Amino acid sequence: MIRRKLFEDLQAHLLKKEFSIITGARQTGKSTLLKQLETSCREMKIPVVFLNLENKTILAELNENPLNLLKFMPEPNTRTIALVDEIQYMDDPSNFLKLLYDEHSEQIKVVATGSSAFYMDHQFKDSLAGRKKIFQLNTCSFDEHLELSGKSDLREEKDHLLKNGDFKSTLIDYLRVELESYMIYGGYPAIVTEPDKQEKMNRLKDIRDSFVKRDILESGVINETAFYNLFRILAGQTGGMVNVNELSSALRIKNETADNFLTIMQKCFHIALIKPFFRNLRKELVKMPKVFMLDTGLRNCLLNNFQPLAARIDKGELWENTVFRILADKIGTDAIQYWRTSAGNEVDFVLSENERLKAIEVKYDNNQVNLNKYKLFTENYPDIPLQFFWLNPFGQDFFRRIYLNI
Repeated sequence: MIRRKLFEDLQAHLLKKEFSIITGARQTGKSTLLKQLETSCREMKIPVVFLNLENKTILAELNENPLNLLKFMPEPNTRTIALVDEIQYMDDPSNFLKLLYDEHSEQIKVVATGSSAFYMDHQFKDSLAGRKKIFQLNTCSFDEHLELSGKSDLREEKDHLLKNGDFKSTLIDYLRVELESYMIYGGYPAIVTEPDKQEKMNRLKDIRDSFVKRDILESGVINETAFYNLFRILAGQTGGMVNVNELSSALRIKNETADNFLTIMQKCFHIALIKPFFRNLRKELVKMPKVFMLDTGLRNCLLNNFQPLAARIDKGELWENTVFRILADKIGTDAIQYWRTSAGNEVDFVLSENERLKAIEVKYDNNQVNLNKYKLFTENYPDIPLQFFWLNPFGQDFFRRIYLNI
């Protein structure tokens, strides 16, 4: 079975004392990752136990006393990896992890997955400081899309393009087709591995109607209609600024309710809000964040628009959201900001990685690039290189231009 990129990080962390906590939206493959870790541990003769807390008998045992976990260890006197799936079903998962870490971390290493309900619990942060490392599993990256969809030859071709500056690929048009498919249907593993386009759409609708609904219920949302309407509005304005006053007014809900909905969408890993970058507060202070979807397939499903790129009026926004996901996979969402002045001058992304800054402006067509529009930014920040990422024309240098400049 093909392994996600995060698998290697998790496997390396098995040696660490800290517990490993896997976060991410529903249906991104967290349980599959745990199963692969179990297989890997058995192959390496590492004692391991897999506990699915959807099993009510196991759940009752652990709720009765966290130390009952020790009964499940195959070799009681040997350090064991305990893979705990769906930990949010426990009565007090934070206390469960804290007690095991404080009293038995030499005996047992917990690797746990859980839904957003667990991560919204304030005790999770308060009681587990220094005891856990969080790993976020997003929907598939473009590289993972190629692997999971059975096109590892195109993944190898893309890598060859990145490593060899003079190489000209005979498969570049096939890579373009796959990138467009990735932009339209997104990266949920079940969608990537489904070859039929109509079935891809059906499955995305199921994620929207079933699994997002579970997020809503577990988060205690009362006004489900308003939540969905806000979700659809945000999907339609990806790359735009989030004005809570306008949104709450349009939906006829309180500002606090809109803020709560935004928090839930972030905690459920459906959206990311990026903050403005500034050095001159007086001229540049724009407080509102910009919103991006963490999966373009779910975005298009919320908008009920699966048209090909050429027919779309939102292809610029879709391309910008795709670039955001590429950036997020590489450097994480916290390292991404945007720049905008009160007069409306704007640069799409300002990245901060290892104390180095770089700026990126996203255009669908390279003929939309107008250097004069960014004169204010380049004059104020001569130390921050500005680059342009365009999709069209799609040529031999596309992947080098995007992936080697992040």
